[in-house]
Amino acid sequence: MPNEISISKKLKERVKELSCLYEVSSAIRKHSDSVSETLEEICSITKRAWLFPEYAIVQLEFEDYNIFTSTIPVNSVFQQSNILLFNERKGFIKVYYNTDKLSNAHFLEEEQKLLNKIAIEISEFFERRENVKKEELLKRSAERNDRLSILGEITAGIAHELNTPLGNILGFAELIESNSKENQTQKDSEKIIKAAIYSRDIVKKLMFFACEMPQHKEVIQIKPIIDQALKLLTPNLEKARISYNFKIDNPVLEAQIDTIQLTQVLFNILINAIYVSPVGSIINIEVSSYSDHFILEIKDEGPGIPENLKSKIFQPFFSTKPVGEGSGLGLSVVHGIIKSHRGEIITFDNKPNGTVFQIKLPLKL
Repeated sequence: MPNEISISKKLKERVKELSCLYEVSSAIRKHSDSVSETLEEICSITKRAWLFPEYAIVQLEFEDYNIFTSTIPVNSVFQQSNILLFNERKGFIKVYYNTDKLSNAHFLEEEQKLLNKIAIEISEFFERRENVKKEELLKRSAERNDRLSILGEITAGIAHELNTPLGNILGFAELIESNSKENQTQKDSEKIIKAAIYSRDIVKKLMFFACEMPQHKEVIQIKPIIDQALKLLTPNLEKARISYNFKIDNPVLEAQIDTIQLTQVLFNILINAIYVSPVGSIINIEVSSYSDHFILEIKDEGPGIPENLKSKIFQPFFSTKPVGEGSGLGLSVVHGIIKSHRGEIITFDNKPNGTVFQIKLPLKL
């Protein structure tokens, strides 16, 4: 029995315990990629440190990880210590004995203290991993913000430089078209006008993206803005043979919004929805109001966004449309406008098919 252990045996156990802590620390220090392998090694080290290692069974459970040194017997006793992650219990480490062989009396008080120290080592291991992940996310976020800031400055400069020559091209092309009676010249002028208008539209989007367009945010009703956008897009919907359904739980809902920019958001998302929607499908627009914000959802029944592209859709110049059909600025502009209104925009899968764009905006800024 443990209370009959000699002094020399106790000293030997203390040496085992100190060696155990050193080996656990070493296993954690040399950890590379496999968390499971590191935890398995810790369990094996812990098993060897107990007074009766031949009977000891160690279990380590942490979130999705569940490690055993061998099968846990039906009838057993155990010592346990919780594993914390930033002071929140996330798992435990246990040492079992089969009651057919040993009892609770065969556990030493010092072994419980050792188990507590091992649990602390494991907790610190996972906390360091979480901190590394957070630092990496912050670093990537900072790098992205820096790139976007630089891109914003570049695009603002490009937009200003292009505005004047595009205006000249458009003006002269319209002059040639109105003064020429030759059929071919008029056709060519019309092509130039269309190309110039398309280019000017891209410049406007660049200026939106670069936050160079002045904002005029005022408290205004939301429903008329959406109604007007849907009315303007009716020809597009009819041409694509798609219908829409608009629901708003509070028809007199008001929010502090830049009307032009909210219209820009609606146009970009709805035009994308029309582009991907199959013939005969329905685009649902729903507005739900809350005490300090409202949520706008636009749901299409298209093929949905592939999983590998979901993280890219708000990036500038990213587009899945063929060359000439999209600038890749639409959703980045939308993202910028929503952020400037202190809002949030996310996407998720519609059921059974399609995509939902969900926009959350405050009622007052």
